[in-house]
Amino acid sequence: MYSEEIDMYLEEYNEDLKKAMDHHKDELLQIRAGRANPKIIERIVVDYYGTMTPINQMATISVPEARMILVSLWDQSMLKTVAKAIEAANLGLNPSDDGKVIRLVFPQLTEERRKELAKEVSKMTESAKVVCRNARRDVLDVFKKMKKDSAITEDEMARLEKDVQKSLDDAIALIDKNSDAKEKEIMEV
Repeated sequence: MYSEEIDMYLEEYNEDLKKAMDHHKDELLQIRAGRANPKIIERIVVDYYGTMTPINQMATISVPEARMILVSLWDQSMLKTVAKAIEAANLGLNPSDDGKVIRLVFPQLTEERRKELAKEVSKMTESAKVVCRNARRDVLDVFKKMKKDSAITEDEMARLEKDVQKSLDDAIALIDKNSDAKEKEIMEV
């Protein structure tokens, strides 16, 4: 019986780690690193006939060149509204429209801006690691309570602590790998 309960807690713990890693990866994709990445405008929402709608649900977003995003709206009447929303999102991009599409040209990043972005990546990375460590603490607290209630033995507790720590180490290694890749991409001239 307790084996199933332990498996459930471990599964929940691993799911929490996966969520933290996925969230971190998504956050990194939102950072502009000199190259055009459609992900950075996906979260921008526009008032589309009374409904707040993400841009990617009302347009085709493409990357025709390395440093340009093309937004082709399905409803041309929303062109100015979408351009204003992109401007208001404070991405450091100036949308230009020709009446048919919106072009977002990514300027070359300055050295100072690159360092700011690298610091932002570091903060996001540390935040993701804290979430993972908190998940470890929570699951170990449950196991310690089970040990205290004599539901699991000392040996089982040691094995569980080792398993939980190994999962945490793997998650943090992946978070660091993604973070290092993003920092390298940002610092690339």
